[in-house]
Amino acid sequence: MENKITVALIYGSTRAGRFCDKVAAWVGKQISAKAEFALDIVDPAYPPARARESEEMYDTVWLRHHMGIADAFLVVTPEYNHGYPAGLKSLVDSVGAEWQAKPVAFVSYGGVSGGLRAVEQLRQVFAELHAVTIRDSVSFASAWEQFNADGTLKSPERAEKQMATVLQRLQWWAVVLRNGRNAIPYTPAA
Repeated sequence: MENKITVALIYGSTRAGRFCDKVAAWVGKQISAKAEFALDIVDPAYPPARARESEEMYDTVWLRHHMGIADAFLVVTPEYNHGYPAGLKSLVDSVGAEWQAKPVAFVSYGGVSGGLRAVEQLRQVFAELHAVTIRDSVSFASAWEQFNADGTLKSPERAEKQMATVLQRLQWWAVVLRNGRNAIPYTPAA
Protein backbone atom coordinates (compact mmCIF):
# COMPACT_ATOMS: atom_id res chain seq x y z
CA MET A 1 0.00 0.00 0.00
CA GLU A 2 1.44 3.34 -1.07
CA ASN A 3 0.29 5.21 2.02
CA LYS A 4 2.01 2.85 4.42
CA ILE A 5 4.81 4.33 6.46
CA THR A 6 8.05 2.44 5.93
CA VAL A 7 9.79 2.12 9.29
CA ALA A 8 13.45 1.07 9.23
CA LEU A 9 14.09 -0.92 12.40
CA ILE A 10 17.78 -0.41 13.13
CA TYR A 11 19.62 -2.91 15.30
CA GLY A 12 22.14 -1.00 17.40
CA SER A 13 24.45 -3.83 18.39
CA THR A 14 26.77 -5.97 16.31
CA ARG A 15 28.20 -8.09 19.15
CA ALA A 16 28.12 -11.86 18.91
CA GLY A 17 25.44 -13.29 21.19
CA ARG A 18 23.83 -9.86 21.45
CA PHE A 19 20.68 -9.30 23.50
CA CYS A 20 19.56 -6.84 20.81
CA ASP A 21 17.98 -9.70 18.85
CA LYS A 22 15.37 -10.29 21.56
CA VAL A 23 14.54 -6.62 22.03
CA ALA A 24 14.45 -5.88 18.30
CA ALA A 25 12.25 -8.93 17.63
CA TRP A 26 9.74 -7.62 20.20
CA VAL A 27 9.87 -4.15 18.61
CA GLY A 28 9.43 -5.64 15.13
CA LYS A 29 6.28 -7.46 16.27
CA GLN A 30 4.89 -4.23 17.70
CA ILE A 31 5.52 -2.37 14.44
CA SER A 32 4.17 -5.20 12.27
CA ALA A 33 0.95 -5.31 14.30
CA LYS A 34 0.08 -1.82 13.02
CA ALA A 35 -1.54 -1.87 9.57
CA GLU A 36 -0.23 1.62 8.78
CA PHE A 37 3.42 0.50 8.92
CA ALA A 38 5.67 -1.47 6.57
CA LEU A 39 8.70 -2.87 8.41
CA ASP A 40 12.21 -2.84 6.94
CA ILE A 41 15.04 -4.38 8.97
CA VAL A 42 18.46 -2.69 8.99
CA ASP A 43 20.74 -5.00 10.94
CA PRO A 44 24.41 -4.03 10.67
CA ALA A 45 25.45 -7.56 11.66
CA TYR A 46 23.44 -9.14 8.81
CA PRO A 47 25.56 -9.92 5.72
CA PRO A 48 23.68 -7.77 3.12
CA ALA A 49 24.46 -4.71 5.22
CA ARG A 50 28.14 -5.58 5.48
CA ALA A 51 30.66 -4.28 2.96
CA ARG A 52 32.36 -6.88 0.83
CA GLU A 53 36.08 -6.65 0.15
CA SER A 54 36.11 -3.02 1.11
CA GLU A 55 37.54 -0.88 3.84
CA GLU A 56 34.05 0.45 4.55
CA MET A 57 32.25 -1.20 7.42
CA TYR A 58 28.88 -1.15 5.63
CA ASP A 59 27.69 -1.67 2.09
CA THR A 60 26.73 1.95 1.55
CA VAL A 61 24.73 1.23 -1.62
CA TRP A 62 22.55 -1.26 0.28
CA LEU A 63 22.37 1.04 3.30
CA ARG A 64 21.51 4.17 1.30
CA HIS A 65 18.70 2.32 -0.43
CA HIS A 66 17.13 1.05 2.79
CA MET A 67 17.59 4.32 4.66
CA GLY A 68 16.39 6.31 1.66
CA ILE A 69 13.07 4.44 1.32
CA ALA A 70 12.35 4.77 5.03
CA ASP A 71 9.78 7.31 6.14
CA ALA A 72 10.81 6.85 9.77
CA PHE A 73 13.43 5.09 11.87
CA LEU A 74 13.22 3.13 15.10
CA VAL A 75 16.61 2.50 16.69
CA VAL A 76 17.03 -0.33 19.19
CA THR A 77 20.17 0.46 21.16
CA PRO A 78 21.98 -0.96 24.13
CA GLU A 79 24.04 1.18 26.44
CA TYR A 80 27.72 0.30 26.55
CA ASN A 81 29.78 2.15 29.17
CA HIS A 82 27.28 5.05 29.40
CA GLY A 83 27.08 5.43 25.63
CA TYR A 84 25.81 3.86 22.43
CA PRO A 85 27.79 1.24 20.49
CA ALA A 86 30.53 2.12 18.02
CA GLY A 87 28.89 -0.03 15.33
CA LEU A 88 25.74 2.07 15.57
CA LYS A 89 27.77 5.28 15.26
CA SER A 90 29.47 3.88 12.16
CA LEU A 91 26.11 2.98 10.62
CA VAL A 92 24.66 6.41 11.39
CA ASP A 93 27.69 8.14 9.85
CA SER A 94 27.66 5.95 6.73
CA VAL A 95 24.76 7.90 5.23
CA GLY A 96 23.75 11.54 5.41
CA ALA A 97 20.86 12.97 3.43
CA GLU A 98 18.84 9.80 4.02
CA TRP A 99 18.25 10.89 7.63
CA GLN A 100 17.13 14.42 6.82
CA ALA A 101 13.62 15.57 7.75
CA LYS A 102 12.60 12.14 9.01
CA PRO A 103 11.59 11.06 12.53
CA VAL A 104 13.65 8.78 14.74
CA ALA A 105 12.30 6.88 17.74
CA PHE A 106 14.21 4.81 20.28
CA VAL A 107 13.91 1.61 22.25
CA SER A 108 16.84 1.16 24.60
CA TYR A 109 18.03 -1.45 27.02
CA GLY A 110 20.80 -1.94 29.49
CA GLY A 111 21.51 -2.02 33.18
CA VAL A 112 20.01 0.32 35.75
CA SER A 113 19.56 3.20 33.28
CA GLY A 114 17.81 1.07 30.67
CA GLY A 115 19.96 2.62 27.95
CA LEU A 116 18.64 6.15 28.43
CA ARG A 117 22.12 7.69 28.44
CA ALA A 118 22.79 6.17 25.02
CA VAL A 119 19.50 7.61 23.73
CA GLU A 120 20.30 11.10 25.01
CA GLN A 121 23.62 11.04 23.16
CA LEU A 122 21.92 9.80 19.99
CA ARG A 123 19.44 12.67 20.15
CA GLN A 124 22.35 15.11 19.75
CA VAL A 125 23.76 13.16 16.81
CA PHE A 126 20.41 12.99 15.00
CA ALA A 127 19.81 16.71 15.53
CA GLU A 128 23.05 17.36 13.67
CA LEU A 129 21.79 15.12 10.84
CA HIS A 130 18.57 17.18 10.52
CA ALA A 131 16.42 14.30 11.82
CA VAL A 132 13.57 14.79 14.29
CA THR A 133 13.70 12.62 17.40
CA ILE A 134 10.53 11.48 19.13
CA ARG A 135 10.35 12.66 22.73
CA ASP A 136 8.90 9.41 24.09
CA SER A 137 10.82 6.15 24.12
CA VAL A 138 10.73 2.66 25.56
CA SER A 139 13.53 1.54 27.84
CA PHE A 140 14.28 -1.76 29.50
CA ALA A 141 16.34 -1.53 32.68
CA SER A 142 17.99 -4.88 33.45
CA ALA A 143 16.48 -6.13 30.20
CA TRP A 144 17.77 -9.67 30.59
CA GLU A 145 15.47 -9.97 33.64
CA GLN A 146 12.41 -8.68 31.73
CA PHE A 147 12.46 -11.09 28.78
CA ASN A 148 11.80 -14.82 28.79
CA ALA A 149 14.19 -17.16 26.97
CA ASP A 150 11.82 -17.20 23.96
CA GLY A 151 11.98 -13.39 23.65
CA THR A 152 8.57 -12.60 25.13
CA LEU A 153 8.21 -10.07 27.88
CA LYS A 154 7.40 -11.38 31.34
CA SER A 155 5.15 -8.38 32.09
CA PRO A 156 4.36 -6.73 28.74
CA GLU A 157 1.61 -4.27 29.74
CA ARG A 158 3.75 -1.23 30.55
CA ALA A 159 6.14 -1.67 27.62
CA GLU A 160 3.30 -2.27 25.17
CA LYS A 161 1.52 0.88 26.37
CA GLN A 162 4.73 2.92 25.99
CA MET A 163 5.37 1.43 22.57
CA ALA A 164 1.86 2.28 21.41
CA THR A 165 2.52 5.92 22.34
CA VAL A 166 5.89 5.93 20.56
CA LEU A 167 4.39 4.42 17.40
CA GLN A 168 1.45 6.83 17.40
CA ARG A 169 3.81 9.80 17.58
CA LEU A 170 6.23 8.27 15.09
CA GLN A 171 3.34 7.84 12.64
CA TRP A 172 2.24 11.46 13.04
CA TRP A 173 5.72 12.83 12.46
CA ALA A 174 6.38 10.43 9.58
CA VAL A 175 3.23 11.52 7.73
CA VAL A 176 3.79 15.22 8.34
CA LEU A 177 7.46 15.13 7.37
CA ARG A 178 6.83 12.93 4.31
CA ASN A 179 4.17 15.36 3.14
CA GLY A 180 6.54 18.26 3.78
CA ARG A 181 9.43 16.62 1.87
CA ASN A 182 7.08 15.88 -1.03
CA ALA A 183 5.83 19.48 -1.11
CA ILE A 184 9.20 21.15 -0.62
CA PRO A 185 12.42 19.10 -0.89
CA TYR A 186 14.50 19.41 2.27
CA THR A 187 17.97 18.98 0.78
CA PRO A 188 18.40 22.64 -0.30
CA ALA A 189 17.57 23.72 3.26
CA ALA A 190 20.15 21.36 4.74
